[in-house]
Amino acid sequence: MAKYRKLSRTSDQRKAMLRGLVTALIENGKIETTESRAKEVRKIAESLIALAVKEKDNSEEVTVQAKVYVKDKDGKRVKEVVDGKKVDKVEFVDKTIKKDLPSKLHARKQMNKVLYTVTVVPTEAAGKKKATKKVDLAQKLFDEIAPKYEGRNGGYTRIIKIGQRKGDAAMQVVLELV
Repeated sequence: MAKYRKLSRTSDQRKAMLRGLVTALIENGKIETTESRAKEVRKIAESLIALAVKEKDNSEEVTVQAKVYVKDKDGKRVKEVVDGKKVDKVEFVDKTIKKDLPSKLHARKQMNKVLYTVTVVPTEAAGKKKATKKVDLAQKLFDEIAPKYEGRNGGYTRIIKIGQRKGDAAMQVVLELV
């Protein structure tokens, strides 16, 4: 018995398709696809969510010194003369940041091997490249999805059959996060 479905694709096409479907599922929470694809995507998505649940609290708070440029009321950097040269005036402030422990960092890298990077364009800034922002789906898994499933042992997704596709009569399903 095979460990995975070939889905009538070569291995690189199959991996790309499954990565795209898993990325869409994590980003949107729900996708509509064929039954065999959904069963394959479910395996990958559930392993990613299980990894996020296991590693979500493995970080520590660290205080670091950050360099901040002093700005005037107009938002421009303030200059000062040092040794006959104009340089930007700098202040050092203490910041507290969350630092991943090695196991969480490894989990994040494993997730990023599967998930594509997603760029979001707000509707009011459509067509403007500056307004786009990249969404960190691994961080979304740790912050939003993992706390939801903390006390649950598997079964993070649900497949609902919605009928046959008109063109080729393939069984269509909705795959969603529970």
